[in-house]
Amino acid sequence: MTDQTTHDAEGDPRNADLKFWLNGQIVGRDQAVVSIYDSGFMLGDGVWEGLRLYHGRWAFLDDHLDRLFEAARAIDLDIGMDRAGVLAALEALRAANGMETDAHARLMVTRGVKVRPFQHPSLSRSGPTVAIIIEHSKPRLGRPIRLATVPHQRGLPMTQDPKLNSHSKLNCILACIAAEKAGADEALMLDVHGFVNTTNACNFFIVRKGAVWTSTGDYCMNGITRQKVIDLCRSDGIPVFERNYSLVDTYGADEAFLTGTFGAQTPVGEIDGRVIGSGELGPVTERIRALYADLIRKEVGA
Repeated sequence: MTDQTTHDAEGDPRNADLKFWLNGQIVGRDQAVVSIYDSGFMLGDGVWEGLRLYHGRWAFLDDHLDRLFEAARAIDLDIGMDRAGVLAALEALRAANGMETDAHARLMVTRGVKVRPFQHPSLSRSGPTVAIIIEHSKPRLGRPIRLATVPHQRGLPMTQDPKLNSHSKLNCILACIAAEKAGADEALMLDVHGFVNTTNACNFFIVRKGAVWTSTGDYCMNGITRQKVIDLCRSDGIPVFERNYSLVDTYGADEAFLTGTFGAQTPVGEIDGRVIGSGELGPVTERIRALYADLIRKEVGA
C-alpha cells in the first residue's frame, strides 16, 4: 500500500474535538450523523465543494460557490440556502472551531432522506442534507508523488460529466486502487481518446522545455486551482497550453505536478516507473508555487 497521497496532512490534535455543521445546527462528532436512508449514503446522489481558509478568509470563495451552485443546478438539486446562507454556515462553523488559517472545509449537499430505499429522486421528500466538515489541515510535504496509468477513464459528459464534483466517486476510487496495486500513490487517468487527462484526485500538468501543458479540460474536473495556475502562467509570461498530449509526451517531460485546493501544487517524481526530470520539485513548478502563494496573499489580504 502507498505511504503517501496528495491529501496527506500534518497531524493536529485539535481535530480530535471538532464541531460540525449539519442541517442548520452545529453539533459534536457523536451527533454528526445522517440517516441510513440519506440519498448521499444510499446512491451517491449529491455534490460537494472543498475550500481552504487562510488568515480568516476563504480563498477564491466566489469561484467555489459558483461551482457549487452550478453543480447543484445541473443535477436539479435545491440546496435550500442562498450564497449568503452558505457563507454564514461556513463562518459559524469556523468560529465554533476557533479556526483562523490552515483549515480545509468539505461542504456536502445530498438530495436528502428517502422515504423508501430506491433510486427515484421523488422518494427524497424532506429536503436536502447539508453537512460541513472543517479540519485543521496543513499539507504534509513529503517526497514527490508517484503515479501509475490505469485503465479507468474520466468519461463522457452524457454518462457522468467529469466536471461535476459529485458524491459518486467510485470510478476515481477504483482508479486509485489500481494505482496502489501497481505500487504508486495515485492514478493517472486518460480520456476517452487515450490522451493524458487527470489523476483520480487532482488536475495534472507537465512542463516541457519551459512550457506548461495540461489537458484540454474537456474530460477533467473544472479545477479552480487549475484555472488559477493557467491564469498565472499567462500573466507572468510562462507559455501554457491546454492541449491533447500522450503518455510519450508525459514520460519525456522535464517536470510534472498536480493542482488542487488542498495541496496547491504537488510535484510528481515518477510515472509508470519512469523518473520525470530530476524526480524532484522542478524550477518551473517552484516558480508557479511562488506565484500562487503571492496570489493567495493578495486574495486574503495577508
